[in-house]
Amino acid sequence: MEPLTTNHWALLALGAVFTGLGKGGLPGAGNLTVAIFALVLEDALGPGGVPLSVGILLPVLIAADIAAVFIYRRHAEWKFIIRLLPFFLIGIVAGYFVFDYFTVDKSRTDLLKILIGVILLAMTALHFFREWTKKKKSSETTAEPRGSLRLGIIFGLSGGIATMLANAAGPVAQLYLLAMALPKYAFIGTAAWLFLIVNVAKVPFMVDLHIINGDWLMLSFQMMPFAVVATIIAPYIVKHINQKLFETLLWVFVIFAGVKLLL
Repeated sequence: MEPLTTNHWALLALGAVFTGLGKGGLPGAGNLTVAIFALVLEDALGPGGVPLSVGILLPVLIAADIAAVFIYRRHAEWKFIIRLLPFFLIGIVAGYFVFDYFTVDKSRTDLLKILIGVILLAMTALHFFREWTKKKKSSETTAEPRGSLRLGIIFGLSGGIATMLANAAGPVAQLYLLAMALPKYAFIGTAAWLFLIVNVAKVPFMVDLHIINGDWLMLSFQMMPFAVVATIIAPYIVKHINQKLFETLLWVFVIFAGVKLLL
């Protein structure tokens, strides 16, 4: 970890905090974490740092997921998790082969960086589509029934690929759960359990890809406390900030980072 400067450490810790805030109820914060980790590791290690950032971030996400599950463990709607999970797992397997294609040859690493940038921008667009859907839902009835298998397939497969390639499937799952009209706490609890299971399932694939490895695992462990504490205090932070302004700034930074990865 010698290439990391003090500024790198500070930015990674900030990214871990955003992970916790995202798990604790601030939409979009997790996508900013993906961007921060990718840009910091690229700055420190060159293009090869971008795929490595995905593996370094995963244990941090799992730690935050455990904290979120502990807080919201009684609010999960398991029928929706069961509906999505098989297709998420299929998407993870597909994402594994895509990731392997881009990392087996170092000349393709820049293409993976571009792909992660595209995913971040796509997830941003999906977030705003979700907000638009939420506004229209009160005046229009959805054509999809609750628990629709077709929605489960579409969102599960796309979410599985996105989470394997960039740890960025939050908006996909959130849009599906929104379509299922879940109450607030059931929404958060269901997402918490879903992503804990999904992220743990990704570990052996990322170990096989060598983007989770002993050389950098200590960095993941050092970032975990920031994510866990932020997850715990996130509900209190939400009460004392201008959430609309915060989320607007958050998405501006995500778009900026996504464009920077493309360039």
